[in-house]
Amino acid sequence: MKAINKSGTVYSILFAIAFAHLSNDLIQAVIPALYPKLQHKYGLTLSQIGIITFCFQLSACIFQPLVGSYTDKNPKPYSQIYGMAVTALGVLLLAYAPNFNWILLSVTLVGVGSSIFHPESSRVAYMAAGGRRSFAQAIFQIGGNCGAAMAPLLVAWLIIPNDQNYILCFLVLIFICQFVLFYIGRWYSQSLKDIVRQKVTNSIHIQLPKYKTRIGLIVLLLLIVSKYSYTSGISSYIQFYMIAKFGITEVQAQLYLFYYLISAAIGTLIGGLFGDRFGRKNVIWFSIVGCAPFTILLPFVGLDMTAILLVLIGFIMASAFPSILVYAQELMPHKIGMISGVFYGFAFGVGGLASAFLGYLADKTSIQYIYNICSYFPLLGLVTFFLPVLKQKKSN
Repeated sequence: MKAINKSGTVYSILFAIAFAHLSNDLIQAVIPALYPKLQHKYGLTLSQIGIITFCFQLSACIFQPLVGSYTDKNPKPYSQIYGMAVTALGVLLLAYAPNFNWILLSVTLVGVGSSIFHPESSRVAYMAAGGRRSFAQAIFQIGGNCGAAMAPLLVAWLIIPNDQNYILCFLVLIFICQFVLFYIGRWYSQSLKDIVRQKVTNSIHIQLPKYKTRIGLIVLLLLIVSKYSYTSGISSYIQFYMIAKFGITEVQAQLYLFYYLISAAIGTLIGGLFGDRFGRKNVIWFSIVGCAPFTILLPFVGLDMTAILLVLIGFIMASAFPSILVYAQELMPHKIGMISGVFYGFAFGVGGLASAFLGYLADKTSIQYIYNICSYFPLLGLVTFFLPVLKQKKSN
């Protein structure tokens, strides 16, 4: 098996970890795609929908930094397998959940599984990058985005016409993914041995004072707030918005969520390629601030233009995440797991809090009103101005 390569990108591992990410995020994305069906079956309010998202996202948020910090010191090549097993348990419970409390427990388990999966998986992408770090993170992330994009279509095809327990079909995907994760774990384990033996010193050190490093991390976290506060509103409530405003069916509403998510997957890949070529800060500027005119316009347009704007927003906004994550990793190159855990966890936490707040606000006002509020979230991306410029120096 090919171990870590100091100069070349290990594509087999990148595509394998992307498939694993696809499987993990597809299961996660099934949860919001199920919201209209769960609302109808259990008589849920939008506030309760927000609480479901909050519990799911919070469980992923809390544990990811802890997992990442622990694995920085004690790498666990096969930990993703354990995370996926916890996710499978959550799926099993959700299929037969008798009431709202059992739904909360099941989605919390899915969140815990995700929190175990992400930090080490992101490190695998970093190790397999071979110098193309934004591209490698984009490949990893596009797997997750494609999985998220497929979820509403699969829910519309498998679950909506049938019953909630058809979610058990996704256990087949988890079973297949476990074999892929075992393959990745073997490569990761061998790579760790090679690092110790070869004493790789061709690393990149960021020439920044500590206070600038802290400023950079704070700015990047604020960008996560900007991005995930808005995307939470789309992923959790866009079906309800489309049904309420345009009178379309539940299945048709799933298609609009798909348009947004598949464009986000494409934007992630393009953003990763451009981040390596044109600079990560430039991509962040374009992505976070560039979508603001479209988000502000979204609540005021018709059905066809809504589809177009969702595609543009998904594409532009998603292009930032690979650059944000790699930027943070390069600020603290010796704490890859912790940084990955913090940023993935923080993203989930922000999404959960925003979803809970927006659900409560929608119950008090209207579903259309919350999209007027959300539309201005991307303007927080103006803090990119304070992001320090990275000056890199290779030491041999």
